[in-house]
Order: sequence, then C-alpha cells, then structure tokens
Amino acid sequence: MAREKLVLLPGMMCDARLFAPQVEVFSDRYQVIVGDLTGADTIEALAHNVLEMAGEEPFNLAGLSMGGIVAMAVAHMAPDRVMRLALLDTNHLADPPERRAIRDAQVEKVMDGQLRDVIIDEMKPNYLAAAHRGDQDLLDMLVTMAMDLGADAFLSQTRALMKRPDQTEALKTYDGPSLVLCGAEDTLCPPQRHREMAALLPDADLVLVPDAGHISTLENPADVNAAFLTWLDKPLAPAGGGTDLV
Repeated sequence: MAREKLVLLPGMMCDARLFAPQVEVFSDRYQVIVGDLTGADTIEALAHNVLEMAGEEPFNLAGLSMGGIVAMAVAHMAPDRVMRLALLDTNHLADPPERRAIRDAQVEKVMDGQLRDVIIDEMKPNYLAAAHRGDQDLLDMLVTMAMDLGADAFLSQTRALMKRPDQTEALKTYDGPSLVLCGAEDTLCPPQRHREMAALLPDADLVLVPDAGHISTLENPADVNAAFLTWLDKPLAPAGGGTDLV
C-alpha cells in the first residue's frame, strides 16, 4: 500500500527549513512534501498551485501562518482531496484595515533594497516565545530563509495576504479530522484566534503548545510532533475527504 502524502505549507518568507523536525520524524511513514508559496500573488492562485503540486491522490495538509491561510483555501476548493487538515499559528480572517499602512511601509522599504532590515527590525522580534528570543541560531535561520527567498517573494506574498478573504464559512464546511495548533505565546496569531477556528471546524482538536510563539514547529518540535501523531492517526469518517484512498 502506498504511503499517505503529508503536504506541509510554510509561512511567509519561510521554506522547508521551517518543518525540518517534522520532515525528519514523519518521512518514514508518510510521503512528505513541502510546498512552495511563491510565484503567485493571491491566496486562491497559491491554493491552485498546491493542488497541482500535490498530485491527484488525496493528501493530509498542514500549514503554518500564511501556509495555514493557503491550506484553508485548498480545503475549501477541494475538500475531497484533503484527508486531514492542520492549521498552525494562523488566522482565518481577512487582513484588517489597520494593517494596510504597516504593509505599505514594509513594501516601500523592500522595494528600496531593505529586505533584511524589514525582517530583522519589524518581523523577527514578534516571532518567538520569550525563552527563544536569545536563540541566535534560530533567529539567524529565520533571516536566512527570508533572504534566500528574496524581495520578489516578499512582495508577492504581501499582496496575497493583503487581499486574502475571510475564511469563516470555508472552515464551517470542512468536516475532515482537523488540528488547530498554536504556540501559547504566539502574539501574531494568538490562542484566542485558534479557539475561534477550532469552534468553526466540525471535527477539530485544539492544541496550545507551551514555550512556543509563532514558529511552533521549531520552538517546541516535540510537542508539535506529538500533536501531529494524534491528528494523523485520527480515522477518516466514511463520508469524509480522502476516504477513496485505499
């Protein structure tokens, strides 16, 4: 029997390194694929790209931050393809109007060649739990991932986030086994937002990860992996998405 697919969608200005602990643990059991969220400037187009990349067979889908936003769109577009859904440190609501000025200022700086400054000064300090803010290796990795992706990726991803839709109704319609997970110290996408998402999903478990902020997969990988194990072992309902896989 072929292994189930596990598709992982990274956050803004992140790549496969965001999920390194999960790839290491789950690659023996699953066909793990880390998606690429560059190359389009709308959430809908990125979701279509994920569906094309994932292939025709149903798959398990997890996304962190922007990856979670795209994952919601994928599950709404093709619920029969998404066997199980995990939303990590993310947000189901549209971009609030008060974010526009902040994003416009960041775009202006990045277009002026200041991507590193934007990542270091405006984004990175908000990512981590208190216990990890002095972890220079982790901080350097976040900056390196962003710089490797580059300014064009920042600009297209920012446009996608600014135009993203409210996905409240989309969550209500996905009935597969779901995990809603959040670092307990996530200030960008706080626990209360995840309680709201878990309440909208018909079959969701809510997990708050201690000693983790917005980058829960790297800050506390042991607890994230444990939550993934429980989620991936949840049985599929007879009429749920992905039950055609045998």
